[in-house]
Amino acid sequence: MSIASVRRSLLDFTRGRGRFHAMAERSVQLVLHYDGSGFSGWQRQPERRTVQGVMEAALERLCGAPVGVLGAGRTDAGVHARGQAAGVQVPERWTATALRRALNAVLPPDVWVAAAHEMRAAFHARYSAVARRYRYYVGTDQEADSPFRRRVEFAIRRSLDRGALDATATQLFGEHGFRAFAVQGTAPPDDDHRCHVHVARWLDRTGGVVFEIEANRFLHHMVRFLVGTMLDIATGRRPPQDMAALLVAADNRAVSPPAPAHALFLEAVVYPADLYL
Repeated sequence: MSIASVRRSLLDFTRGRGRFHAMAERSVQLVLHYDGSGFSGWQRQPERRTVQGVMEAALERLCGAPVGVLGAGRTDAGVHARGQAAGVQVPERWTATALRRALNAVLPPDVWVAAAHEMRAAFHARYSAVARRYRYYVGTDQEADSPFRRRVEFAIRRSLDRGALDATATQLFGEHGFRAFAVQGTAPPDDDHRCHVHVARWLDRTGGVVFEIEANRFLHHMVRFLVGTMLDIATGRRPPQDMAALLVAADNRAVSPPAPAHALFLEAVVYPADLYL
């Protein structure tokens, strides 16, 4: 075959006239519930059980080829989810409804696909998100030590100043630098660590309280640092004015230790309505 004929054949393929065509794909958002107790976090890790790894193994089993799963956020080891969003590109034969049903048939019992939505091609699970919402559960009664609760609640033995909790949460509204509430070295050097908080409140519930926060972005361990600091203020371990000082601090040296991971839930991820089909 001459060089000219080889070139013509290659041009035919690039113009779509060859025998081989790229497989059509469908963009799907999966809304996941998972019990983080048995996972080393979201992100795939060698020789570790992770949510991303379990999801990718299930999708490969169904689709017959590797399928990458991109999460809206990387939850840490022990953190749970009732609204983690994951983006996948699957063969077009899979409708969102059929994919959800098939995944729930093969996934382990600590992961469940709550919903599946067909999305536009521009959808990106991480970068398209406009807000994320977390909840942190604190138990204050004797039953917080029950084996049915202590796996998903942080039991506090000291009395909480409920007014102090509300006052510290109120200070979080709006845009602030949260450098004091982040693990150092986990963000790019030029990151300003600024986040816009839409919701920050403590809610009463049977047996305790829950902290709810929604923002456009979150830094590594940010919610757990916030909760640890607010609980220290509410139990008298540190003065109320510390919260304002930490919101303008240049580093995290003065922050309280982060609250334990096991009581934190990723509740929801919000996307623009026009990304949904």
